[in-house]
Amino acid sequence: MGLGQRRPARKSAGVSGLQTAKRGQKAANGGGDQGAILTIDGLAHDGRGVGRLGDGKTVFVDGALPGERVEIAVHRTRQRFDEAHVREVVEASPERIAPPCAHYGTCGGCDLQHLTLDGQRRHKQAVLRELLARQGIAPDGEPELLAEAGEGYRRRARLGVKVDADGRVHLGFRARHSHRLVDLDDCPILVPALAALLAPLHRHLAELEAPRQVGHLELSSSDAGVTLVVRQLREHDGDTRRWREFALARGLHLARWVGRESPAFEWLTPAPDLHAHLAVDERSLRLGFAPGDFLQANEAVNQRMVTEALAWLSPLAPGERVLDLFAGVGNFSLPLAALGAEVTAVEGSPAMVERLADNARRNALELTARQADLSRAEALGTLLDVPGLRQVLLDPPRDGAEAVCRALAERPVPRVLYVSCDPATLARDAAHLVRAGYVIQRWAVADMFAHTAHLESMLLLEHPDAGQRGEGASSDG
Repeated sequence: MGLGQRRPARKSAGVSGLQTAKRGQKAANGGGDQGAILTIDGLAHDGRGVGRLGDGKTVFVDGALPGERVEIAVHRTRQRFDEAHVREVVEASPERIAPPCAHYGTCGGCDLQHLTLDGQRRHKQAVLRELLARQGIAPDGEPELLAEAGEGYRRRARLGVKVDADGRVHLGFRARHSHRLVDLDDCPILVPALAALLAPLHRHLAELEAPRQVGHLELSSSDAGVTLVVRQLREHDGDTRRWREFALARGLHLARWVGRESPAFEWLTPAPDLHAHLAVDERSLRLGFAPGDFLQANEAVNQRMVTEALAWLSPLAPGERVLDLFAGVGNFSLPLAALGAEVTAVEGSPAMVERLADNARRNALELTARQADLSRAEALGTLLDVPGLRQVLLDPPRDGAEAVCRALAERPVPRVLYVSCDPATLARDAAHLVRAGYVIQRWAVADMFAHTAHLESMLLLEHPDAGQRGEGASSDG
């Protein structure tokens, strides 16, 4: 199970619902299913503690840390393992801390706040190492760590809205293991401009005439200010006026998706020039985006990743050909072009390709923006059969880039930089490259989402036999 992934719903093999595992306090791990006190041996990839009952059955325990002895309550029994949570910490780990958020334990947004930041980051490095090892890959040394502040870092969030049977309006994130919403009046991981809106938004929703017609809210903070996007299920003129008044009073950019089946997007305040900035040497690049576009949630860590990627791919000779796959709005393409590389940036969405090309024009940069289905071998062959191509960067979504890596194994290039938001698919894909002769030169963990089990990672791989591909040379070896 990959770090940060939610386990898919499965039919219970036994009891579902809360059960207390305490059947009389016996010795640690003793008494089979009578054992109440469990010693935690380690952390699973998703951040849960792992221990064993007296009969050897594995238990995954929310909120437990390695080395601790905890009294547990089982909330789901399966055939091969149980799932539980901590009722009481009997002997605490020295790395256990008081969670910084009052909603910890109920809100499903952060699951590692009881562990020191250093402990969280060592765990993430260990997860990447273990997942690569499962594929027979053992890079030298320890992965580098790209990390910044643990609080006030998240610049975008999606908040659920629900009206209960008594007419009370709820606003927040989902509760752990539930579809229920946890009402939030503060969130320490949001940037301050977004956290300050939680209480006013909650009050405003309660004052609407038809709050049941609001599905969710999307908040984002950028160099253009704060943007609020309302998912409006059905038109309501009075509430539309109220939303405009709310936004104008607080200086927000306001938009909405309206309609159930085929929602239409519209701005309710003047359309802003949404953008973020990326620093490249002494230059600041303007990265334009639209609501719904992918934008990394942690600006500071994203900047670290971009800076690291440029360093790993250097030196870049003027005009050196670089292929950027899954390029988005240009998070890596624009910086590479700013350093003088001849960049071909590829995206699957035509709208994103258009936005990418527009970003290049706005920054007075030369690059080629192309649309292609990166799961198709034919399209990949065309992209890779380019004379002089020496470097490929890929930054795929969570399901990875297996087709791309198979193609790169068949058509080696001197250097591949793989940026990943899922270490399990990264390890799977990297195995294709390593078996084809690529060697990992550098690797890193980026702590994009502190206090959660989610990690980003980077691998730099080089193929010693790919050589200098001159103009007109074949790319088949």
